Amino acid sequence: MSVRAAIERQRYAPAHLFTARSVGIAGIGLGAVGLWLALPPLTIRTVAAPLAVGLVAIAAGAWAVSRKEARVGWGAVASGAIGVVAGVFATRASASNLSQVITWSTIFSLALIYTTPLVFAAIGGMISERSGVVNIGLEGMMRMGAFFGIWGADVTGSWFLGLLIGMAFGGLLALVLAVFAIHLRADQIVTGTAVIFLAYGITGYLYNTHYGYKGTPQNAPEVPQYMLNWLGHVPPKTLGHFLRDSLGGSFGGISLLTLLAFVVVPVSYVFLFKNPLGLRVRSCGEHPPAADTVGINVYKVRYASVITSGMLAAMGGAYLSIGFSHNFTEKMTNGRGFIALAAMIFGNWRPFGALAACVLFGFSTALAPQFENVDSWAIYGTLFQALPYVLTFVAVAGVIGRTVPPAADGRPYVRQ
Repeated sequence: MSVRAAIERQRYAPAHLFTARSVGIAGIGLGAVGLWLALPPLTIRTVAAPLAVGLVAIAAGAWAVSRKEARVGWGAVASGAIGVVAGVFATRASASNLSQVITWSTIFSLALIYTTPLVFAAIGGMISERSGVVNIGLEGMMRMGAFFGIWGADVTGSWFLGLLIGMAFGGLLALVLAVFAIHLRADQIVTGTAVIFLAYGITGYLYNTHYGYKGTPQNAPEVPQYMLNWLGHVPPKTLGHFLRDSLGGSFGGISLLTLLAFVVVPVSYVFLFKNPLGLRVRSCGEHPPAADTVGINVYKVRYASVITSGMLAAMGGAYLSIGFSHNFTEKMTNGRGFIALAAMIFGNWRPFGALAACVLFGFSTALAPQFENVDSWAIYGTLFQALPYVLTFVAVAGVIGRTVPPAADGRPYVRQ
């Protein structure tokens, strides 16, 4: 048998059902199930249920770690441990308090709202860093998109043109970062920080000059909602009926930008990992001299990647102004650009990993305010707000697997 035939045979051979990775992923899911058993609407009051399921998840994770699948293995161990601790805690809490805190329709609706801008910014930052440029200025580009998005919608009378205007100004700010980072070879961290303050100054001055104390108009065009009316026809006493009641507040109507955010993720994956242009971007971030040797213009690729990054981050900012709150405030972005950077790192510079991190961060942020419904539980809301940052520290420390940035990330390239 030839070498090529052997490779093809191995490539198309059926995968074994119980691979270490599949067992680890199943363990992650079991940890979540262990917690869900103790939450509404099931609200099982015995400790045995979350304890048993959580221990199985921990065992699955340990087995995956022993088979060299450290990332998913430790993830399953962490998921199982969280499922056990939180599940036991939930069984000790009163059912009335749980019902006040766990309102699935509200939580999922808020989770989508908090996740959407993070996805745009995280994917944008990933594209920039895959080309070798660290984009710390995502926060500033989101702010530019938020202000100029609603300003453009107000001036033109069209949410779509407002979105394009916001993206254009986000790309323009990214061009400033690109000139200093690529052409002038300035420190990219310092330059990104300066870009953030530049965005704060520009948007703050224009907001006070153009709108002043009146604020942005309440009748500015908004991004339309896509209504899933078919949810109203789901038969009773089915899983779909439960999903309708639990998720109806979030999936009854979804912003078109939210749908677009979840489309951007697979598109970016196909672009970066299944397309020759994406290979050029990744080569410039891994080994720019080799890319230059084969005729790739490293400077053009990096410029294009950074500008694309700024436009995507601006889309996340525009969602906040014309897709969600329908106004602009000077504290609108509220550090979301930095959270998006954390999600990108936690996702190991890969689209679906970044999406998972954004969903996790969005869900924890959405759950935090719910604890205020019970006075004695308010402190737990603060703990959940800190969860994204704690998880990022865990990821960077390599506890659940090493995060490996592109080899030339943050290094200016000088053509020889």
